[in-house]
Amino acid sequence: MYIAMNRFKVNPERVTEFEQIWLERETHLQGLPGFVVFQMLRGPEREDHVLYASHTVWRSQQDFDAWTHSEAFRKAHANAGRSKREGLYLGPPSFEGFTVIQTVNNEENDA
Repeated sequence: MYIAMNRFKVNPERVTEFEQIWLERETHLQGLPGFVVFQMLRGPEREDHVLYASHTVWRSQQDFDAWTHSEAFRKAHANAGRSKREGLYLGPPSFEGFTVIQTVNNEENDA
């Protein structure tokens, strides 16, 4: 398993706008080989920003890498740099990729 995360520092005055953009956005992820799940996470609030992280789980890093070179990736990110979003973010997103080395499941939920 491979987890890909982008962390976003969002202007506190524009949190509603940021969330609306993501809730209305077409991800183009469904049906892709190796894609497991996507989540947008809201994190702690700081004085100058609210931290968010997009979190995708992939069967392997190779599946994630293939997606980043696909037409689906280009479609999903086509409007990422729109100028009207100036001031929405405190800097560019910060990407972090993780290879899963251990998973612990709750057996009651696996039934």
